[in-house]
Amino acid sequence: MKQNSNSRRMAEQAREKLGYILLYEISDPSLDLITLTGCEVSIDKSLLRAYVSCDSSRYDEVREALQRAKGRIRSLLGKSLGWRVTPSIVFEIDTTVDDAEHIARMLEDVPPSMSVEKDEYGYPVSQIDVEDVDGKL
Repeated sequence: MKQNSNSRRMAEQAREKLGYILLYEISDPSLDLITLTGCEVSIDKSLLRAYVSCDSSRYDEVREALQRAKGRIRSLLGKSLGWRVTPSIVFEIDTTVDDAEHIARMLEDVPPSMSVEKDEYGYPVSQIDVEDVDGKL
């Protein structure tokens, strides 16, 4: 989404208000233990994209709960922000934490080909002895 300094400032304000609403105003048990990781607001303030992080086993449950509560959340957000236009809210599941954990697990299991000694250019160092100039080994 295209951003400028004003829309970034508005996104930060919306993130604070939306975080408060999700924490204190919405009492859906499906929305426990979720984290609001960020918000983006369009330049004309007609669209707010909110990124939510949760456990990977709960993606569908959280997505459905947010969809059910979207109208109430939008109503509370419109009252607390005081903007002339109340933006439409699009919730997206933020999977960056799960992706980082997957990469960390992959790096723990180093394949044998990665443990081969390499020279300064990244090429494998040969284990075969090369003959001297005199023809001796």
